[in-house]
Amino acid sequence: MPTYDYQCQACGHRFEKFQPITSKPSRKCPVCAKLKAKRLIGTGAGVIFKGSGFYQTDYRSSSYKEAAKKDSQDIKGAGSSKAEDKSADKSPAKPADKSSTKSDATSAAASKKK
Repeated sequence: MPTYDYQCQACGHRFEKFQPITSKPSRKCPVCAKLKAKRLIGTGAGVIFKGSGFYQTDYRSSSYKEAAKKDSQDIKGAGSSKAEDKSADKSPAKPADKSSTKSDATSAAASKKK
């Protein structure tokens, strides 16, 4: 049930009244008792969900929680193997021997000439 704001046109008193949506607006002022109260147009109130973990802990089934836990473990396991692959790729490579490269190139050229 919403809370409505009213203001008396006779005395100017402002008040709130908690009433169902289906009820007719109140006309009687609680201060001067005249039938001059009018309902004010309000902005309304937003819905506020209080408490920690609303929805995530209150409505999730145990099967959903188990599947989510398994997925997170699978992701963690895949991430560690990728890290190992990257560390293996970054092993320092031995520099090539320049003299052997030149001799291979000259021997290949010499074999083409023959």
